[in-house]
Amino acid sequence: MNTSEAFERLSNAQVGYLATAGVDGRPHVVPFVFAIEEGRIVSAVDHKPKRSPNLRRLRNIAANPAVSVLVDHYDGDWNRLWWVRADGRGRVVSEGSEYRAAIAALVAKYHQYQENPPNGPAIVVDVEHVTGWRADRG
Repeated sequence: MNTSEAFERLSNAQVGYLATAGVDGRPHVVPFVFAIEEGRIVSAVDHKPKRSPNLRRLRNIAANPAVSVLVDHYDGDWNRLWWVRADGRGRVVSEGSEYRAAIAALVAKYHQYQENPPNGPAIVVDVEHVTGWRADRG
């Protein structure tokens, strides 16, 4: 899969997995919703119930900005399998134009956010490398 196809599949995915690691190097993977905004992956802490506002993914990014995002498609027909991984550097933003653009991109992608947009910190991933695979080579 070429980079442009991989990025298109990434852009169209509705859910992905965000992998972070803290200073201890222990991996932490969570499902998340995201959007693409000017070539960056953006997500935000939303109103869904959380155990604490002090989320491990935010602490990990502050301590170690290296992150990976994975999206995939599984199908009983294994000729239709694919995955895309984007590696980059994550940042947490809570205000300013970059924050507003991230929230706007999420609202535009997910109708669930139209009436209740995320109001927590945003995660911005500056993508450094995208790779992918698909079973069907056609």
